Amino acid sequence: MENAFIGYVVLFLVIIALVMVANKLRVAYPIVLVLGGLALGFAPFFPDIVINPNLVFFIFLPPLLYEAAWQVSWKGFWKFRRVIFSFAFPIVVLTSCVVAVVAHSLIPGFTLALGFLLGGIVSPPDAVSASTIMRNVKVPKSLLTVAEGESLLNDASSLIVFRFALAAVVTGQFYLQQAALSFGLVVAMGIAIGLAVALAFYAVHRWLPTTPAIETVLSLLTPYCMYYAAEHFHFSGVLAVVSGGLLLSHRRNTMLSFRSRIQGFNTWNSLVFVLNGLIFMLIGLQLPHIASQLEDGGLGNAIWYGLLVSLVLIVTRLACTLGASVFTRIMSRFIAVADPNPGWRVPVVFGGAGMRGVVSLAAALSIPVVMDNGAPFPYRNLILFITFVVILVTLVFQGLTLPWVIRMLHVEDDDATSEVPQEMLIQKKLANASLQFLEENYGNQRTQNQHLNNLFQRLQLDLNQGYQQPESDNATIDNTRNLHQGVYLEVLEQQRKLLNEMNRSDDYDEELIRKYLGLIDIEEFKIREKQLRA
Repeated sequence: MENAFIGYVVLFLVIIALVMVANKLRVAYPIVLVLGGLALGFAPFFPDIVINPNLVFFIFLPPLLYEAAWQVSWKGFWKFRRVIFSFAFPIVVLTSCVVAVVAHSLIPGFTLALGFLLGGIVSPPDAVSASTIMRNVKVPKSLLTVAEGESLLNDASSLIVFRFALAAVVTGQFYLQQAALSFGLVVAMGIAIGLAVALAFYAVHRWLPTTPAIETVLSLLTPYCMYYAAEHFHFSGVLAVVSGGLLLSHRRNTMLSFRSRIQGFNTWNSLVFVLNGLIFMLIGLQLPHIASQLEDGGLGNAIWYGLLVSLVLIVTRLACTLGASVFTRIMSRFIAVADPNPGWRVPVVFGGAGMRGVVSLAAALSIPVVMDNGAPFPYRNLILFITFVVILVTLVFQGLTLPWVIRMLHVEDDDATSEVPQEMLIQKKLANASLQFLEENYGNQRTQNQHLNNLFQRLQLDLNQGYQQPESDNATIDNTRNLHQGVYLEVLEQQRKLLNEMNRSDDYDEELIRKYLGLIDIEEFKIREKQLRA
């Protein structure tokens, strides 16, 4: 037990070192971690670490999905909903079909059901890898929003395909009509359970006497409750976490205090970093173990099959993204779309952002060793090996070439320039609304209170020159200072209300709104701390 614990401590130290190397090289850290894990897997001195699939599904997947749902822009998600849903459901199913046909045709003895099983495993792109790479290169926010939104939902659709294909392999039977009805039920009930659990936690946060520590712990428990509640009734735990996470994210400002938002942000950042680092390192560590389980002479063929399936996935995704661009242009003549002319450059970049990762790993490892009748599960080791090859090829090859493709196609962040006037407008609106509030409620006290007068002048300066974070004053706290702090807290609350109102408009980017809400939380934290020390 002690040796195993020390082994994981060493593993975390290696992860931190490799992430620092990735940052130095300006390479997405999932790529470096997978390659580092692969190197350690072949090292004779490093102990074998075998992943339990239930550990990946239940321990890793819920918090990673929940954090992604918490960070995604709801406005952007809704704006590009048609593209996101098309790639998350129909195109995942189409990709699974293409992989199934190719695998059935080229691998001797590989049935169509096994092909769909493999397709369900390797069809969903990984969220962390794509967003990490695209954020480093600073692609347009619309592209990043679609990629992150797709990754929230495609895990669910691929796992549902995997579940039905696994049942077909085990039972030898498959009924399309029954599968389609079950698919709809799994999706609908997964979403319903996620929303129900989210509402229960919302009520706890909103109306019970919690503390920031309690609220942070509750936020850590929430995705596990959503996932388990749905999976217990054999519905989609992934969609439960995603739908519930989106709901709670949208209500964060009403259910959490400013202290809880600040504390939770830091806690979740650290947790997600640890989980992502560990899972990508474990992906690399597993390949030597899986390769050793292949039959003698089968390694060469397995590598060839893995490379072929990887090529099929890359080509199919590119064809789907380019086809979706053409379809969007056609449909823009009949309905309102977010972008009536996507062109071909952005779809090519989006098609290249098809790295596979955590969900594919967990699904492959969850294949049972033996079937219900006691017979060994057919081609299990081969499916595992192909999955690992697909993860390595797409993660390393596409991950390293995607930044080059983005630069070559000049797909730059055209939203960056539009943010500057938008941010200035937000600053002026905040200052103007704050001055109006002060004039209406405390205008007659301005001449009698120097602190209030300073606040008036500072807001006037903000209105004329732009937003500046107020500096702390270490002067002796007296009655006028207490009044100033109370008024300032009211001003901050007015600013928070204004930002929430502005967030309902499509004219303002949600990330900018969240930025200023975060600044207000920090300012309130500073004032409250001063009051506690007084």
